[in-house]
Amino acid sequence: MTFPSFYIRITSVLSILALATLTLAATTDTASAGVLRFLFGGGKAKNVNWDNASGKQRVRFSREYAPGTIVVSFADRRLYFVAERGVAISYPVGTPTGEARWSGVSHVSRKRENPKWTPTPDMRVENPELPAYMPGGHPRNPLGPRALYLGDTLYRIHGTDAPWTIGQEVSHGCVRLYNADIIDLYSRVPVGAKVIVTWKRFYA
Repeated sequence: MTFPSFYIRITSVLSILALATLTLAATTDTASAGVLRFLFGGGKAKNVNWDNASGKQRVRFSREYAPGTIVVSFADRRLYFVAERGVAISYPVGTPTGEARWSGVSHVSRKRENPKWTPTPDMRVENPELPAYMPGGHPRNPLGPRALYLGDTLYRIHGTDAPWTIGQEVSHGCVRLYNADIIDLYSRVPVGAKVIVTWKRFYA
C-alpha cells in the first residue's frame, strides 16, 4: 500500500512537533505545560497568582539579635523577623534605589491596615501622573494591605501593588513585601518593635 506524499509530509511535521514538545517537557516544566495545552488542548496556561505570592522561609540566624527584632538586609534583599534566638522568618523585599538607600536603627511607631497613601512632592515632580491621594484598600495603592511605620520618618515596611518588583531596587526608601508576607509579618510585630536596617550580608 502506497501512502500519498502529502500524508507523509504531515506525519513528519507532527513527529517534529511531538519531539519538540517532549524536549521542552524535559527542560522547563512551566513552559512545556503551556506548550502542551496550546498544542493538545486542556485549557489556557495559568498566570501567576500574585495575591498568594510569598517567599517566606524559616532560617537559621545570628544569635546576637533578640527575639522580636526586625532586621532588614538590603544586601540580601531580605527582611528577617527574629522568631527566637538563632531562628528567623525571612521574607524577600524590594529595596531602595540610588540616593534613597539608607541604613540605621528605628522602631515600629505605628501599624495600619489598608493604609492611605499620599505621594511626596518630589514623587509627583518625578512622575506627574501620580494621584495626589490614594485611599486605603484601593487596588493601585502602592502600600498594599498593611504598613509598619518606622519612627517619625516617612519610611515604612509595607505591601505593594506591583509584586513583580519584589527582589529589585525600586523604592524611594521604603521596604516592600509581597502582600501575603506583609500580612503575615504584621500579625507578628507589635508597636515598639526594634528595626535594624543594614547593608550587612547574612547569606552569601
